[in-house]
Amino acid sequence: MSLFTIFFNIIEGIVSMVLGYADGTLSLFGFGADSFIEVMSGIGIAMMIVRIKQNTNGSKSIFEIAALKITGTAFYLLATGLIAGIVLNFVKHKKPETTLWGVIISLISIVVMVWLLNAKKSVGRKLHSVPIIADANCTKICVYMSLVLLVSSLLYELTGFAYADAIGALGLTYFSISEGREAFEKAKGKECEC
Repeated sequence: MSLFTIFFNIIEGIVSMVLGYADGTLSLFGFGADSFIEVMSGIGIAMMIVRIKQNTNGSKSIFEIAALKITGTAFYLLATGLIAGIVLNFVKHKKPETTLWGVIISLISIVVMVWLLNAKKSVGRKLHSVPIIADANCTKICVYMSLVLLVSSLLYELTGFAYADAIGALGLTYFSISEGREAFEKAKGKECEC
């Protein structure tokens, strides 16, 4: 499941960033950037699962702690970039050409992430693994981010409301900041339940 999550996020990230850039959709571009951060997080989670299989009571490895710090920093950088993009779009009165791709990609992402959430919870319960169940709960954040993209993209596509994309990017900023904070808390040893 970890490998599927990593490969799905790579494809989702590339497609979202390319189409977001082409259409001038900040929220779709930011969503794609988040997918790459989730890849880093997924690699850290895969390493955690390997560590747990080898030693269920072992503490976080240096690699895991470094991965969490890099992931947290990347989330903060994404939030900063989204805020800068929002301000720049306001100043230039820039709006997307279309947000149709945001609607399509977010719907696909919601379906895949809900499936992954349920699959991870099932595996976590079978293995009696609190970290895997916690990771499944973290997948909810991906669902929420997909919902933000869906709502903002639909709002713009149906109404042409100029600030819908900026509102979506602001929602993604909120989740990026909270995920960044959580990554640093996990690196310090605090176990989060998302």
